[in-house]
Amino acid sequence: MKRAIYRITGPEREHFLQGLVSNDVRHLANGLVYAALLTPQGKYLADFFLAPAGDAILLDIDATIAPATVQRLSMYKLRADVAIEETALHLHRGTDAAPEDGFADPRHPTLGWRAYRDTPQTDDTTDWAALRVAHVIPETGIELTPDSFILEMGFERLHGVDFRKGCYVGQEVTARMKHKTELRKGLGRIRLSGPVAPGTELTANGKTAGTVHTVSGDHALAYLRYDRAEAGLMAGDVTVTWEKDAL
Repeated sequence: MKRAIYRITGPEREHFLQGLVSNDVRHLANGLVYAALLTPQGKYLADFFLAPAGDAILLDIDATIAPATVQRLSMYKLRADVAIEETALHLHRGTDAAPEDGFADPRHPTLGWRAYRDTPQTDDTTDWAALRVAHVIPETGIELTPDSFILEMGFERLHGVDFRKGCYVGQEVTARMKHKTELRKGLGRIRLSGPVAPGTELTANGKTAGTVHTVSGDHALAYLRYDRAEAGLMAGDVTVTWEKDAL
C-alpha cells in the first residue's frame, strides 16, 4: 500500500505527540516508534510509524488515511509550536541486513527494516501479506478499521502501546481493557481447508464467530469471537481451524 511521509517540526513536536498517540514518543531515541491515534472512546483512527530525523520527526502513514489523520492532528495543535508538512520522501523496505539509513521495524523482527529516501523503491519482491499472516500483524484499512480496539489487534505484542507513558487520547479505555477486562474478541491466524475470500463470515454451530481478512495460501488473518472459535469453525463449507499458538 502507498505510504505518505510527513515531517513534523518545531520545539514542541515531541511534547505535542506524546499527549496524543498510544506509544511513548521518547522511544524515538532508540529508532522507529509504532503508534496509533485513537478516538476519546478508545477506538482506532490511524496507525503509523514515527522516525527520528534530526530536528524533526517523520510520520510514515498509509496514504489513504493520511489527509484525515493530519487534519485531526492539526485540530489538536492549537498554540503548540509545531508544523506538519508533507514530504516527497519514499518508503523503502527490506528483510535483509538493514542499510545504514534503515530503522528496524519495531512490530516484529521478520518485518525487517524501513528507510526514507528521495527516490521510489523498485527492487522489493517481498510477500509482505504472507509475513503479516504468519505473524498475525494487522494492516491499515484491512484488519485495522474504525471499529477496532488496538488491544484486540495485538498492539501490545507489536510494541505499539505503552502503559506507563501517561495520558493520551483514548488512554483511559485502553488501560481499562488491559487491566480490568479479559479480551473476548481479537485478531487471530486461521488455517483453511479450501479457498476462502476476504470478507467471508465465519460461523460455529450456526452462530457468527468472526470475519476473514487477509488470505495467504491456506492461512488467513481473522477477527474472531474467542468463545466461538474453539471448535466447529466454518467459512461457508470450508473447514477452519484457529491456530491459537500463533500468538
